Amino acid sequence: MSKNKQQATWGGRFDNKPSDLMLQIGESVSFDCRLALYDIECSRAHASMLEKVGILNESELKSILAGLDTVEKAIESQNFEWRSDLEDVHMNIEQALVEVSPEALKLHTARSRNDQVATDMRLWFKDACVSVIADIESLVQSCLEFSEANAEVIIPGYTHLQRAQPVPIAHHLLAYVEMLVRDMNRFSNVWDSANICPLGSGAIAGSTLPIDRLFVAEKLGFVDDEGCPIITQNSMDAVSDRDLFIDFANACAVTGMHLSRLSEDFILWSSSEFGFVRLPDAFTTGSSLMPQKKNPDGFELIRGKSARLIGNTQTLFSMMKGLPLTYNRDMQEDKMPVFDSYDQLTLMLKVAAATLSDVTVNESRCAKSVSDPLLLATDVVDYLVLKGVPFRDAHHIVGALVKLSESLELPLDELPYDKVKVIDERIDKNWLSVFSLETALKSRKQIGMPSMEQIASQISALKGRFTNS
Repeated sequence: MSKNKQQATWGGRFDNKPSDLMLQIGESVSFDCRLALYDIECSRAHASMLEKVGILNESELKSILAGLDTVEKAIESQNFEWRSDLEDVHMNIEQALVEVSPEALKLHTARSRNDQVATDMRLWFKDACVSVIADIESLVQSCLEFSEANAEVIIPGYTHLQRAQPVPIAHHLLAYVEMLVRDMNRFSNVWDSANICPLGSGAIAGSTLPIDRLFVAEKLGFVDDEGCPIITQNSMDAVSDRDLFIDFANACAVTGMHLSRLSEDFILWSSSEFGFVRLPDAFTTGSSLMPQKKNPDGFELIRGKSARLIGNTQTLFSMMKGLPLTYNRDMQEDKMPVFDSYDQLTLMLKVAAATLSDVTVNESRCAKSVSDPLLLATDVVDYLVLKGVPFRDAHHIVGALVKLSESLELPLDELPYDKVKVIDERIDKNWLSVFSLETALKSRKQIGMPSMEQIASQISALKGRFTNS
């Protein structure tokens, strides 16, 4: 069988080339080509290491590095021909490199596509985490700007989608900032996990050649805070570990879930039934039938895409759960879920930040909704507690007042005092002083509570951390 019938990179022990169907199911270059520049970066470091340990001479290294520059320029200028018959990004680059630098036939010495792709992906994860964190910071800034611009607006807070207690709308948005900060920490932890170099692990058991893994790790930036290189400690784990993929996808899914909840709040608030906010035209759409409609499509799509991120995480878990050590071809399916999660989350964050920056609050509608005296029923309980009434008794007393309010069809703060006194004699005439939003919020002055002073302090601290960071 002639050589042109064999697979170019591993066909030595085969008589026939793979079938067209095998090439179709086996190719990954259609999606892993986005790793090209990372792959070239790894090849530069690997070639330099091979020259350092004497496997390449200086002339060979110079030729390979020049060839890598040529291939890189072709890829960046989109003049590179990606061939599916070469399976993946690594073999495409290697074949193109050999054409301009025959010395590159030595480049694959002491490495496998197993440790090569593991290293490429770790470099990608590091950059992806930095990018996502920056986008989260932009959304945090939008939340802070919204909170500061509407610091005096008070709305009903909800539990079970039932009106509960009054809160400034800024306090509500700052809750999402807390979530987003945790999201940033998750991606920071993923970055730390990615900052370990697996190159040199080979296909499964390393190499008998005198390679210098620490040199390569340092060359690629896998270093600690003191500049010391960090490398994996077990070659089998290094080429078969996909925890990093799952951790990244999970961080994307959690962030997406937070964005979905944020979107749901604004979808509800923009409805006619709530009317707390007006969404910008740029991120809403109309109906092809009903001319009056203004649909919150931007937020709805964020809400929908969050499910996609969760699905990507489950795909990775399902793929890995039954695989023995070490590498199995199933793992080729590891990249599309994380690439998709990154692409979709990046878009979701940008849309959320841009939408929030142009939301208008309907202050009069918010004021009307928060005027419901039932929102301060718990404050009446606290009023009685301060008079020495046990909490459980106070709770039942106020429950009876609410029942009386419903039966008389009167607001809680308009009940006749003679009927109030019948429920419990410990209720003084000044109990109506409780029905003050200003007093209610001012009393909630402890850290984490929604007093105006606390909110202003939180916004100031967060702006100092995130604005123009």
